[in-house]
Formats: sequence, structure tokens, C-alpha cells
Amino acid sequence: MLHYKKKSSGLVLIVHYIGAVAIVIGCILLVPLIMLIPFPQEIGEAKYFIIPGTLCIAAGYFLFHMREEKYKWKNYKNKENIIVTLAWIMVILLSSVPFVLTGKYNFTQAIFECTSGYSTTGLSVVDVAKTSHIFLFFRSVMLFVGGIGLVLVVITVLSDRYGMKLFEAEGHSDKMVPNLLQSARVIFLIYSGYIAGGTVLYIAFGMNWFDAVNHAVAAISTGGFSTQAESIGYYHNTGIEVVTIVLMFLGGTNFMVHLALLKGKFRKVYTDCEFRFSLFVYPLSAVLLAVLAGYPAAKNMSEGVRMGLFQAVSAMSTTGFQTVDSFKSWSSPMIFIMIMLMMIGGGAGSTAGGIKQYRVSIAVKEIFWNLRKKIGNKRTIVPEKITRCGEPIEVDGQLYRSNMDFIFLYIIFMGIGTMIFTCFGYSVQDSMFEMASSLSTVGLSMGITGYDAHPLILWTSTIGMFLGRLEIYIVFITAARACIGIKNKLKHTLSTVV
Repeated sequence: MLHYKKKSSGLVLIVHYIGAVAIVIGCILLVPLIMLIPFPQEIGEAKYFIIPGTLCIAAGYFLFHMREEKYKWKNYKNKENIIVTLAWIMVILLSSVPFVLTGKYNFTQAIFECTSGYSTTGLSVVDVAKTSHIFLFFRSVMLFVGGIGLVLVVITVLSDRYGMKLFEAEGHSDKMVPNLLQSARVIFLIYSGYIAGGTVLYIAFGMNWFDAVNHAVAAISTGGFSTQAESIGYYHNTGIEVVTIVLMFLGGTNFMVHLALLKGKFRKVYTDCEFRFSLFVYPLSAVLLAVLAGYPAAKNMSEGVRMGLFQAVSAMSTTGFQTVDSFKSWSSPMIFIMIMLMMIGGGAGSTAGGIKQYRVSIAVKEIFWNLRKKIGNKRTIVPEKITRCGEPIEVDGQLYRSNMDFIFLYIIFMGIGTMIFTCFGYSVQDSMFEMASSLSTVGLSMGITGYDAHPLILWTSTIGMFLGRLEIYIVFITAARACIGIKNKLKHTLSTVV
């Protein structure tokens, strides 16, 4: 384990963390090589991972051990946001190298695929039928790291006093136990346990071991990368669908709820606002989709509910698996429901994306509270509360404004992306579906994004996935600090010249 004991701040802290991140990325690039044991015939593709992986580790080691006294360091504000944003840009850029080295993908396609992987989206430009096992497994490795969070992976190998700020900056709001390192290990254990259990169940229902491992990782990370072009629908197996639904639901649930569940604190689980919200929305959406699907999409109501429940959980958990051939044949009301589910997303503190059920719950309850006050003509101001995993949280003005600001920003980017897609001749409905899938890191597609898609479409979707994973604010703060830094540097340069 690497230990950071310096008390310095500013650029030196950023450089040290970037060095640690580079080492971790190098290790990530080497992990897929274990697939050479069961598939030795793919040894020719090992060089695509060995070269960038070893270079990353070497460069990271150099950066991590740079001597502070050689440089004139400044105190950088919002260091944690800068570190997190740079770390995510680094992991995407460096992980795209193996794809580019194959000669099958250009830079745009490689960046798109890696952004989709680490953001746990599942949109893809890869033809899984023609892709080697080592690259298919690499996609699952990206989902695994992106699901629990790159910072959390770094924290497990880097012990220091600054980790909590980075942990929160990546979008995590809950600490499982008082010690952050222990929290990281608890999340790892829960995450790995679900993957192991899912793999065993998949094999029991007829999947081969390779498909089982990859689908278990993709389901619990709410990623959606499949080893089959038809996704889960390839198997036509009710047991596999049930296992997938359970894993997707667990992946879209706050890890604090998982811990409470494993400790037998069922009251905390039941009183959680997001858990209760999902228990209401999932069945309702499944029934609505089943009814709207009618006979053309389902032979009977039971099959319709089975299809509706799977797609509802897949959409709102932001996983992106599917059991239907295409969404093109779906009616507009069904597509509308799917778009709304994707926009809502999973639980805060889970592997899912979207606006998050916590924010939606606050927004809905605020409407109810305001109506109750107006109808009751209350003059006294009583703080309203919302329950998260048994803990009541006061919804004050600051929390509400922050909540609504995020929702407003989400809608703005949703609109911008939709407009860009429509400029290429796609309908508003299809464009909204595709952008909601990108921005909420879902992975379901109307066929707009793919290997032959226009580069601008791929970059629009890539930016949407990146913003969706880091929840917009972090990227905004980093960009703002960079602009301020450049502005101050220019002012200083001009004043010196004058």
C-alpha cells in the first residue's frame, strides 16, 4: 500500500495523486491478461495491454515520488475536484490505447467505448461476435472499476488524510463506517459478493462461465455490456432474467441500504426514501409497459409483465440490458415511460446514474409540502424531513436549491444533446431516448450511436456519459478553476510585459 504523509497542498498534492492514479490505471490495463490462461490462443493481443500498462506504472511511480522542493507550489482551491476530473480523463484516455492499437477503432470510437465502460453506461461500438475474450473481459473490468468508483479503487492502495474529500467529490455521499479505508473495503466485499453469487446463479441456469462472469459484473455495476449482441434476450431464459433483475435492482440501490440489509436492520431498509420510491415505481412501470405493449409485443399478460418489469428495472437502475429485439417498434407512450425512468435513475450512493431517486423524492415531496402549507394556510415554518436509511435529513432551503439546480442543469444538457441528434435527421423521440440513455449512463439505444455513427454524435454521447457519471458539478468546478487560472496567468504575463 502506498502511503502519502506529506502535509503539503496545492499542485504537489495533485501531482502525487495523479501519479497514484497512473499506477492504478497501469494495473487495470494488465488485469485482462488473466484471460490468457483459459484462452492462450489470444496471446497475440497481449501486447496491446502490456505496453501501455507498464508505461503507466513507470510514469505513475515517477510522478508519485517527485521531490516537492524542486518546485514552487501554489495553494489550489477545489483540489479534490481537479484531481477527480483529471483522474477520470486519464483513465479514459489511457484505457483507449489498447483499442486504438488494434487498428480496428479510431480515437473517437476508442474514447467512446472507454467512457461508456467507466461511466457504466453500456453503449458500444464493439461487435461482440467478432471481439476476443480478452477485450470483452477488459470491458467488464472497466465496468467494475467505474461502478465502485475510480477514487475508491485508488483509496484502497493509497492511505492518507485527504481521501474523504476525493471520495465525496466523485459523487459519493455516504461513508459506510467511520474509517474511509474500511468503507472502501466493505464496498469491495459487498460488490464482489454479489458478483460471485450472480455468477454461480447464471451458471446454474445455463450460462457458460465466461458469459456468467461478465454479465454478473455488468448487472451489479449497472453497466449493461453484454457478450451477446442480443443482450439478455439471447438466452430466452426466465431464470437468467430473474437473476438479472435482482442484480440490477441491487446495483441501483444505495450501498448504505445494502449494509443495513446485511446487518439485519430491516427497518432502516424499509424507511429509506429511495427504497420505498423504487418499490412503488418499478411495479407500476412494469404494469403500464405490459398494458401498453398489448398483444403484438407479448403473447399474454404474464409475458408482458415479465418484459415490462425487466425493461423498467433495466431503465431506472440505468443498467441497459434488454430482452426485446428493438425499441423501434414500441409505441410513443412506452418510449415516454422509458425516458422518464432513465432520467430518474437509481439511488444516490449506488452504481447507477440519472438524476437519482433521492433528488426526485425531494422535488416531489417539496411540491406536496408547499401544497399542504398553502391549503392549510400555515404561518409557522416547520423544517421538513426526508428519511435515508433510517436517518431523518432536514430539507432546508440550501438543500432544496442545490437539488433543483442539479435537475435544471440535467434538463439543459438533455435538451442540448437532443437538439444535436435531431440535426442529423433523427426524430425528437429517438433523440431524447438516446440522450437520456447517455446522460443517465443507461446504455439502451435507438441505434443512433454505434460503430458507423458520425463523430459528432459519438462525442456528444461521450460528453453526456462523462457529465452523467461525475454529476455535472464536478466538471463545471474544474473547468471554472482552469479558466480562472488561465485568466490570472494572462493578467500576470501582461502586467509583467507592460
